[in-house]
This record gives sequence, C-alpha cells and structure tokens, in this order.
Amino acid sequence: MANTSDIKKGFSFELDSKMYMIIEFLHVKPGKGGAFVRTKVKNIETGQVIDMTFKSGENFKEIRLEKNPYEYLYRDGNDFVFMNNNSYEQVNFSLENMNGKEQFIIENTNVDVLSVGEKIIDIDLPIFVILEIKETEPGIRGNTVSGGNKPAVCNTGLKVTVPLFLNIGDKIKIDTRSGEYVERA
Repeated sequence: MANTSDIKKGFSFELDSKMYMIIEFLHVKPGKGGAFVRTKVKNIETGQVIDMTFKSGENFKEIRLEKNPYEYLYRDGNDFVFMNNNSYEQVNFSLENMNGKEQFIIENTNVDVLSVGEKIIDIDLPIFVILEIKETEPGIRGNTVSGGNKPAVCNTGLKVTVPLFLNIGDKIKIDTRSGEYVERA
C-alpha cells in the first residue's frame, strides 16, 4: 500500500478496480482544514484524463507498470504483432487498443510496451517516425519551402499537411505527439 506522500509523476495505482497514472500533482496545505493533493490522472486502459483530489494520508493500491522494448512486426487482421526485443516473445495488440497509434507505426518500428503483469496496457511510440507519402497533389516547379501547404496521405493512412514541394514517394518525419509534419527525411 502507498499513500499520498508517495505520489509523484508517473506513479500508478488502482482505485475502484480501475488503473490510473499520475500526470500532474500539487500538494495543497490550506490555512484552514486538512492538507490534500490535487492531481490530474490518466486512466491507463482508456486514456481518459480526469482531475482527482485526495485527502492527505489517503492510501492507494500501487501497481507496478513495466515498460519493455518491443518491435512492431506485422498486422494480422485487426491485431498488431509485436516482438519483445529481449525474450523474442511475440504478443498481439488489438486495433481498438491502439487508440490511433497504428497510423504512426510501420514494420520494424521500435516501441515501448507498457504492461501490468501479463496484461498489455498501452504502447509508447518514439517521438518521431519516418513515413512515406502515398497520395498528394503533384509538386509544381518553383514551389519553395515557404510556398504553402497541401494535404497528403502517408503509407500508414495518416493524413498530414505538407509543403507544396513534396511528392508521392518522398519520406517525411512526423511528430507522433501532434501528428504533424516536421521535415523531409
């Protein structure tokens, strides 16, 4: 068991049979009344972020969240197959649990898999990935870097806005946190 004094960023706990991770916290000691901790927590399974307040000294059931390096191998119907880089064990992760992250991974992408015991909870993507443009309007001669933007579709299905000079087949660097074009790769 852990209590409010153990709270820090990344602390994971179970409450009402749901798993949460602390994103932000603030210990508050008002002039009147007891101290408390104001937190912003993320539901580990759904990704929903909510605010919670705990009285000072309140107890939690701490959960151990493990992060292991995996490599994305291939897609098998609605499942994504990952291989543990240490044990070479393969695991399947369903499309509904990917939460849109499938648009950022191609074969051989290294990710961190978050798990509680044997249960896979989430995957952490690298900050930047290299994707290939599969659909876009043709580039026009004379367009420069500052010449404007156009829509493009990457090889994973990700829709992104790119500069006018980029063409089909060009490789681009994408920020996985925002889903935006960064630079030509």
